[in-house]
Amino acid sequence: MEKRIALELRGRNPSQIKELNLDNCRSTTIVGLTDEYINLEILSLNNAGLTTLKGFPTLPKLRKLELSDNRISNGLNFLNGCKKLTHLNLSGNKIAKLETLKPLEEFENLKNLDLFNNEVTNIEDYRNRVFALHPSLKYLDGFDKEDGEAEDSSGEDEDEMNGNNDSEEDLGIDLGPLIIDDDYSERTPEMTSSFLVSLYTVYGLLFHMGTLLKNSDVDDEEDDDLSLSAVYNTKLEEESSEGSLYEGSAEEEEVEEEDDEDGDGDNDDDKPNSKAQAGKENSHGEPEESTRGKKRKHEDEDEN
Repeated sequence: MEKRIALELRGRNPSQIKELNLDNCRSTTIVGLTDEYINLEILSLNNAGLTTLKGFPTLPKLRKLELSDNRISNGLNFLNGCKKLTHLNLSGNKIAKLETLKPLEEFENLKNLDLFNNEVTNIEDYRNRVFALHPSLKYLDGFDKEDGEAEDSSGEDEDEMNGNNDSEEDLGIDLGPLIIDDDYSERTPEMTSSFLVSLYTVYGLLFHMGTLLKNSDVDDEEDDDLSLSAVYNTKLEEESSEGSLYEGSAEEEEVEEEDDEDGDGDNDDDKPNSKAQAGKENSHGEPEESTRGKKRKHEDEDEN
């Protein structure tokens, strides 16, 4: 059992343990479990081979104790140091007499008791006598006085852990390492170091997350800038291409206009020649205009 307890501790301080599972560890007596487990709330010792509870430690915050499938026949008085016990499972043991359950009267908070598969369950009027022996008892062997099935104990445990219990003492929440006060005298070096490690770990995670978020924002801004600059460059290229096309067409129009003007000038110079060429020639091969000039000249000479 000592080796199993050391394995379950995993280097932690016993005062930090809230739940301890020692099922099937095989030991006839309680060994290695001490009063240092002051914050232990759930302890499971199912099928461990226990024959006695002698040496059971004082566990002031223990609420649930599993002792099924052992060989316990008496000695329940060794559990008196667990005043807040609400759930006790003794099924599959060797309890044969009601007097063996007498020490359980001191457990004022005991609500759920399981004695299934014990010889005591064969006693006449067993259920009524056990309920009369323990007025605070609500469920026996999974059923209440009216044979109503018991509620899920795990749900009750969650309610108490979540703070739904009216009593502050029964909250079952250990905030010792997280409470900051002026009294450091009761704190061990292990508790202080574990608190500091936890604090720095949380701070480091928050810092890392902030850095990642900041880098992602910067990357988004850079992508936006790149996309805007790309759009702007594309727009400039389109405008420059349209301007070049416009300038090219304008130059072509100016060239065509100059060609038209040159063509008109050439036509004006060629008009007399064309008219002269267009004139009819007479029978002597001379232009008609010149022949008429000669005739008019002879007529003037005859008149004189």
